[in-house]
Amino acid sequence: MLFNSYEYLIYFLPLSLAVYFLLGRKAAWAVGWLVVASLFFYGWWNPKYLPLILASIGFNFAIGRALHRRPRQSKALLALGVGANLVLLGVFKYANFAVRNTADLTGLPLALPHIVLPLGISFFTFTQIAYLVDVHRGKAQEPSLLNYALFVSFFPHLLAGPILHHSEMMPQFASATNKRPQAFHLAAGLFLLAIGLAKKVCIADPLAAVAAAGFDHPEAISALTAWLAVLAYTLQIYFDFSGYTDMALGAARMFNIQMPVNFNSPYHAANIREFWQRWHMTLSRFLREYLYIPLGGNRHGEWRTTGAILATFLLGGLWHGAAWTFVAWGALHGCALVCLRAWERTGLHLPRGIAWALTFLFVMVTWVFFRASSLPAAGAMLRAMAGANPNGEPLQEALRHGLAADAQTPALVVAIVLLGGVAVLALRRNSNAMAQDFRPTWPRGAAVAVGLVWSVLQLGKVTPFLYFNF
Repeated sequence: MLFNSYEYLIYFLPLSLAVYFLLGRKAAWAVGWLVVASLFFYGWWNPKYLPLILASIGFNFAIGRALHRRPRQSKALLALGVGANLVLLGVFKYANFAVRNTADLTGLPLALPHIVLPLGISFFTFTQIAYLVDVHRGKAQEPSLLNYALFVSFFPHLLAGPILHHSEMMPQFASATNKRPQAFHLAAGLFLLAIGLAKKVCIADPLAAVAAAGFDHPEAISALTAWLAVLAYTLQIYFDFSGYTDMALGAARMFNIQMPVNFNSPYHAANIREFWQRWHMTLSRFLREYLYIPLGGNRHGEWRTTGAILATFLLGGLWHGAAWTFVAWGALHGCALVCLRAWERTGLHLPRGIAWALTFLFVMVTWVFFRASSLPAAGAMLRAMAGANPNGEPLQEALRHGLAADAQTPALVVAIVLLGGVAVLALRRNSNAMAQDFRPTWPRGAAVAVGLVWSVLQLGKVTPFLYFNF
């Protein structure tokens, strides 16, 4: 079920809240209701994948209990648990990719298995891997299967994160106070939900048409059209993903649950390290704590650190999707971080304005690999940006021939892109910070109401969030 759908906004979320608080005096019933509601939410897309997530929850809960009870066998149990999770993820997410590349390398006529990727598998798999590692480290323990099922399946984070830590969520789920409605959290949650919905519907979706107009046929567009398409995608993916996160955090907040912040104005970053400290923050945390540090981190000399950085970003890129474009994207960001470390050792410093411009330009250009359908397509877009198509289509023609055939006029398109850029750069406080000290007032209430009504009126064509693909 999509956050930006009538079914979710008008029926599912209000009903889930009402029943949860009605059952609040009986904690187990309230938790059980949220588990059932979350599984219904997940199964709305395709019920046949419900056994998969249920089996994953049951298996990881059993391994977690065994890790706690059998400390002498903990290493073998941890290897079994993490390995089984990676095999599950590998089969569903990377089997087609592996078979296709094997066929290309060997020339054998191998048939693709055509496995459909279950929604959210990357996120609930990483959440559970983190849980098993934390149990092994003595940082987590969960004796209740029902509570563990809620930790994994809680619908606001289930499909696209944030990636949660057991220790930050279970005390909130266990709190009796959190099972009673609290006006402040309801208001702040609705505020966040309204911001996220507006980001998705009013900004990200119109920008999607501009990005598609360029990326769908990069070999035939002018340099100006190519740069505009890449800028549009740069803004689209931010507003789309941060909009999803705002709606997720807003919905959780209405249940009196505060999930970790996932974005902190990433396009304000003045270097690539700062960007990753602000972008998809819970994934960065996971990669740092469960991959980079176990690989040695920065504790064993510069060469070992370089290898850990590159391995982390290569695997982080591949986590986003089974394609060489994601590997290239991850490799470029890893190399950029290695170069930043080398630059910092010189003791030289760039003015912040120049550092910001270089960082934004790098992030923007590397998004080409993230968005392109293949490496050749990414190369074609980069050539178009460099002016290799002197007779390429101007924006108006690209819009007419691309997926944006029914989109806005070129002047309005440019206005939307520029407006999105101004919104990203001018707002110094992210929506989570605004919600943290949110105080309900009549003007703010009116603004939220107008934003919600306007966004809902734009839901004639519901589009999935971008990160549902990963």
